[in-house]
Amino acid sequence: MSGGQPGGGFGTVFHPEPDPVPGANGGPIRMGQLRPLPRRRRPGMIALAVALIGAGILGGAALYNNLNHQVPVLLVTATVPAGSRLTAADLSTTSVTTGPGVRVIPARQEGQVVGLVATTDLQPGSLLSAADLTSSLPPVSGQELVPIPVRPSELPASGLAAGDHLLVVPAPGAHGASSSAVLPVPGRPTAGVVLAVTRGVGQDGLQVVDLLVPAGDGAALAKEAATGEFALVVTSRQP
Repeated sequence: MSGGQPGGGFGTVFHPEPDPVPGANGGPIRMGQLRPLPRRRRPGMIALAVALIGAGILGGAALYNNLNHQVPVLLVTATVPAGSRLTAADLSTTSVTTGPGVRVIPARQEGQVVGLVATTDLQPGSLLSAADLTSSLPPVSGQELVPIPVRPSELPASGLAAGDHLLVVPAPGAHGASSSAVLPVPGRPTAGVVLAVTRGVGQDGLQVVDLLVPAGDGAALAKEAATGEFALVVTSRQP
């Protein structure tokens, strides 16, 4: 057959090559290579990421402020004995970190506490709390105040403080009464709460414990205190 290839065959099949596709650098891409897919930007995901980062920053700042939140509070700057009225000269302000269990009075309430009565001895450098103050001088209704003169040797070695609870126990012959003397029949112990204790010893060698007792017990306790024939028993202390 004319036009055929030598050897009588049917000729060769023509397989056209595809046109070369330009590569990234302008050169052709060889067969078997894939073009890289273009990156698609997603505005929604970007906005969400920015929002999450912003929320994290704000949350961290809020947590930091809560953990380090300081407020101005009232500070005692002078010794105020129990039963004394508080004055502006006894107070100053300081900043502290507040939290659970921290009992303080905000500095803005200074005008409300000046003139109130200290329920315990206030020491310089201590933070003022509501439990330290009362609106009236003791004794209040239902109480009587009895001063108890005592020798220093009759007090606990650790001392007494306002708020301590005591029992005044009759002790006839406690100060060397003769065994042949006729001793009075002991009365019952009297419970009371210490209001104040003199810091030093008087010229008579005694200290005085101001004791708040239930109304009706004061007269009998005063007679007993005058004899000096008693002992003090501490039942609980002011925390």
